[in-house]
Amino acid sequence: MATSATAARPLAGTAVPLPLAARQRTARVALLPLAPPVPAQRLALWRAAQLPLPARGRSVRCLATLSPEMRATLDKVVGSSKVVLFMKGTKDFPQCGFSHTVVQILRSLNVPFDTLDVLSNEALRQGLKEYSSWPTFPQLYIDGEFFGGCDITVEAYKSGELQETLEKTMCS
Repeated sequence: MATSATAARPLAGTAVPLPLAARQRTARVALLPLAPPVPAQRLALWRAAQLPLPARGRSVRCLATLSPEMRATLDKVVGSSKVVLFMKGTKDFPQCGFSHTVVQILRSLNVPFDTLDVLSNEALRQGLKEYSSWPTFPQLYIDGEFFGGCDITVEAYKSGELQETLEKTMCS
């Protein structure tokens, strides 16, 4: 019996938790009211995907530092095919996930498209950023006009806008 009595007693210097009923209840802190929700339109930065197609279809080009030779070359390349994708890598071997995504979307729509690898030519890469006023790659051009990057292409694909635009382009 002596053994069981000592086993129930805590060792000297150790803390024993109090049963829940014996604990002091702390006063609850009053919560501050939440701020009213802000509409998503005010939180979102300007996104080209939210604009209607005619406004987004026009490309705004910053030509201040773009050489006339580079501009002429890009005009020729963009106008050479109905669908042109400037990407990292090639359509058979994309070098980034975003480029791969756009290639897969275009392939799923059975659209003929040309690609140019921006990693193989730094001047082309920098020139395109100025030409399209778009800093990232891939860049998709449809019927000679800048359409958008990966995010815009994915959103347009999901909404059906991309299919509609490509059908109109292929039929013209």
